Amino acid sequence: MDLSKILSISGKGGLFQLVGQTKNGVVVESLLDGKRIPAYSNQQISALEEISIYGEDEDIPLAEIFTRFFKIENGAATSVTSKGSGAEIRDYFSDIVPEYDEERVYTSDIKKVLKWYNLLLEKGKIVIEKEEAPKKKKKQKKKVEASVETEKATKKEK
Repeated sequence: MDLSKILSISGKGGLFQLVGQTKNGVVVESLLDGKRIPAYSNQQISALEEISIYGEDEDIPLAEIFTRFFKIENGAATSVTSKGSGAEIRDYFSDIVPEYDEERVYTSDIKKVLKWYNLLLEKGKIVIEKEEAPKKKKKQKKKVEASVETEKATKKEK
């Protein structure tokens, strides 16, 4: 999942996708309504790739949290919406991310993460890469190499 081109801009609701650069900023497209707007260098712009949640031991990247949501919810939207009660939201989040720091992460932060996940999922921006695929390719490559060596050995015998 590539979150490097998905941006959050302070003072503007929702998420934005990077479209291009201008002399003093960037051009972004809203994921909510598809409108393109300029974002200037004096605004606080953060790529989701750089954002993390405070953990008890170390910070947890947003991509890892989104991956956990995706696996727990089987690729569906979160079962708790950002409009739920604070206690309900915190319970849900602590089930998925038990190591987050409850003192430094506010309910409003968790609501924002839930909104972002649901929006990205709706727009098809959350794609989980399977880790098993490269392993299979290595096995197939070894089988091909073994069969080539067998063919060479058979040719030499003739």
